[in-house]
Amino acid sequence: MLSYNQSNVNRLAKKTFGKVKMELTHKQLKEEADLYLRLRHEQDGRDIIDTATLDDAALKKLITELKNSETIDRDEPNSLGDILKLGDFDAPARKPNDMDKRIFGAIAGRFAGCTLGVPVEGFSIADMEKIARDGGTPFPPTEYWHTVVNPDGIQYGVDKRSTYTLGALDCVPVDDDITYPVLCMLQLKRYGESYTVEDVAEIWQELLPYACTAEDRALKRMSMGFKGEQAADDNPFVEWIGASIRADVFGYVCAGDPVRAAKLCYNDAYLTHRRNGIYGEMFNAAAIAAAFTMEPLKAIETAARCIPRGCKLKGDIDWALSMRGKFDDHKSARALIDERFSGMNSVHIRNNVCAEIFALMLGNGDFTQTIAQSVAIGLDNDCNAATVGSIVGAYLGTDGIDKRWYEPFDDKVHTYLKGYEVISLKSFADEVMALYKRFNKEAA
Repeated sequence: MLSYNQSNVNRLAKKTFGKVKMELTHKQLKEEADLYLRLRHEQDGRDIIDTATLDDAALKKLITELKNSETIDRDEPNSLGDILKLGDFDAPARKPNDMDKRIFGAIAGRFAGCTLGVPVEGFSIADMEKIARDGGTPFPPTEYWHTVVNPDGIQYGVDKRSTYTLGALDCVPVDDDITYPVLCMLQLKRYGESYTVEDVAEIWQELLPYACTAEDRALKRMSMGFKGEQAADDNPFVEWIGASIRADVFGYVCAGDPVRAAKLCYNDAYLTHRRNGIYGEMFNAAAIAAAFTMEPLKAIETAARCIPRGCKLKGDIDWALSMRGKFDDHKSARALIDERFSGMNSVHIRNNVCAEIFALMLGNGDFTQTIAQSVAIGLDNDCNAATVGSIVGAYLGTDGIDKRWYEPFDDKVHTYLKGYEVISLKSFADEVMALYKRFNKEAA
């Protein structure tokens, strides 16, 4: 998952959480104030003020006011009971066929989309075009990148960036979009379908050594003794994309039942997110579950009924669906998004869900075109390509994905989870399939 100015954000997150009182620099105070100003602006439309002229005392006062002044919106509740009252949640469950192929297709699709996106995560379209042109990669990228920027750089302390290139791939290289599905599988395997927020907190503290933005804040708060239910408090990132990139396994184990998938992922989302951040994970989980039995855009329409009908994310999804036929390539798609979400952070849930939908429209059911267009649109493009890869992979199954996208992985997956640094791709798919059988037997 991309985060803007990540090094500064991570330093800030280490110093400002919960009841911890540590003196921040003026620059860090300004960043914190700006984050909260943007969050409140997106939630209720309040003005964004220029913080450049504020001194430390004024910044501290502003931060305190912003933290404690969230406007309650009855259309955007946080409790599952209230969410269920405000959504339609009427999609009937359907039994998928060829589950072995569809599960592997969804997983391979996610991992391929992520791997394609990582080398240009958050890059502008112009910069991606230049990298493609200089290295001989087609653009939109219909194969893995031939060259990458900073090839000797290390991703998450594990893999060189050169590992993500066409000639060097010998595994699923590390990323948070790879690590979280493994963590969610382990979470469901250990605690079952009735897992709680505190169960999520427990396994995160045991296995997850570090994280970004909302997840980083949650880990820090829990390390200071806060319960999982409180981990997302005091957190300006609660409507960013982080929860939604954890949706996939919940969709896999509820294949064909989007309503159940949306409900199942709720406690996972609640650990780190609120409002539209929660709905983003519910939406993606429902869309992935639905894609096991229906074509991708129909799955999107179905999933849109599994979040509050009056929330901002639902309005954005409806808008994106209404844009079909009004753009014809990744550039015009991105232009529409930028116009609607002017000033929004590139890793927010709302603009990125629209990018997912536009990629599915441009891909038109073709796996390669869908992940290529998703990466080319930009924003948080490794996350988005992973999600649409999962959706189209679930729909098409293994037979619908060219082997060149997953054979280079050589049955190895790299994560940064403690004790699970290298796992088998096939074994991971088998574990997910076992969970699907277990949960559906329990539901019978």
